[in-house]
Amino acid sequence: MSATRQSSASLQDHRDVTSPDVEKQYNLAPYISADGGDYKTRFPNIDEAKVVRKIDVRVVPVLCILYLLAFLDRVNISNAAVFGLRQDLNLGGNEFNTALVVFFAPYVLFEIPSNALLKHFKPHVWLPLCMFLFGLITMLQGFTHSYGGLIATRFFLGVVESGVFPACFYLIAMWYKRAEAQKRYSFFFSSTTLAGGFGGLLASAIGKMDGVRGYRGWRWIFIIEGVVTCVVSAILYFAIADFPEEVTWLSKEEKEFVKARLYEDVGHSKRHEPLTPKSVLEVFKDWKIIVGGFMYLGLIVPAYGYAYFAPSIIQSLGNGAIRTQLLSVPPWACAFALAMITATLSDWLRLRFVFVLIPTAVSLAGFIILLVVHDNKHLQYAALFLAAMGTYAAMPIIVCWFNTNLGGHHRRAVGTAWQVGFGNIGGIIAVFSFLSKDAPKYIPGYSICIAFIGLSVLANTVYFLGVSWENRRRDQLQAKGAYDGLSQDEKKRMGDLNPDYRYFR
Repeated sequence: MSATRQSSASLQDHRDVTSPDVEKQYNLAPYISADGGDYKTRFPNIDEAKVVRKIDVRVVPVLCILYLLAFLDRVNISNAAVFGLRQDLNLGGNEFNTALVVFFAPYVLFEIPSNALLKHFKPHVWLPLCMFLFGLITMLQGFTHSYGGLIATRFFLGVVESGVFPACFYLIAMWYKRAEAQKRYSFFFSSTTLAGGFGGLLASAIGKMDGVRGYRGWRWIFIIEGVVTCVVSAILYFAIADFPEEVTWLSKEEKEFVKARLYEDVGHSKRHEPLTPKSVLEVFKDWKIIVGGFMYLGLIVPAYGYAYFAPSIIQSLGNGAIRTQLLSVPPWACAFALAMITATLSDWLRLRFVFVLIPTAVSLAGFIILLVVHDNKHLQYAALFLAAMGTYAAMPIIVCWFNTNLGGHHRRAVGTAWQVGFGNIGGIIAVFSFLSKDAPKYIPGYSICIAFIGLSVLANTVYFLGVSWENRRRDQLQAKGAYDGLSQDEKKRMGDLNPDYRYFR
């Protein structure tokens, strides 16, 4: 009893001290709930459903707004192209594609450093700062008068947007258990489909401002959307939630409850342990991390191929500028609906792989139709629905499946940034797959999309077989008592490498 009281007093001392070093030591100390049984029995006065609803209201919607505007600012150049950007800036040959690809070089390179910075700057500071900067740069795109100016703005847009997507996914993973995460991830990720649909509607309205104050319609698209982003970033500074242990809208007991839920699900978070080059390399020793990058890469190519070139494809079917923008909206809306349906079923059945394969097959069907049919405009337009629905429904499941299977801050921060960063190399491939000389049939572009969908299916299958084998191996070793020498606390510190941990399949 004396030892227990001393341990409790020591733990309390750690909690009362706020210096970073002591806080780090606290997080390295045995967690109070390590051997205390089910978290629900330890917090009898906490209504879990009520706490989760509170998290749902505070965490996911604001991140959706953030990413909706981030994706809108990234792909609105495709809407601007329909309203004369290429002609006004005298873009010839592949210069438009080059302007698109410049975005991805810094976007890929700065993913992991940006997630490392998130551990030093609180999310409510880091994310609105990134948001303000990419809004400002988007607005400046509206004032460029040369190819060089467009290249410069696209490059810096890639720099400041690099930290947004993986940071948001990483933050969501620190609030939700794996079994309840997919609906939230898909709702967040579907901000891209909402951005696509909203972008088409907005562009159709803004395009009518052509000539106002001497500016072409495409310039107003950049200026207005950039200004809106800057204004919203200031609001989100006060709205974005930090990590569970840092927010003010949960009581002390609720914070402990949220930490206990995640502790039992994925183990110790290691929130305050420093992320060093050595710890980053340790993460990459796990082959599943590498495979995760290819899972995402395979669908990024058709995703960006659609996002950047769907307006041009729709216009090539004989539609005017305004009608093109309006016809680009319905496929995005259907993609959002399918994404939410598959996410709900995936969470309900606690399955991931099968709900990756089904929408991927839908996407594959759409691109095959686009590849082989060139004389039926209605069927070609319908195929765009399949391409968008399948691609954008499968992608959030892939990212959520991989991300939530990783335990602890380090493995999630590095793994998520790697998957998203490496995967976005596909953006470079996508923008050079759809060249103006190949219009309107875009046979090379559709063929490349089909090939990369096949790559994604292969990588997902390898990952599925790998985690299934790992689960069976741990079952067998556990039955033999191979891990009996490890304490419960030691196991929990191992995250998803914990021998008691079972991967979602």
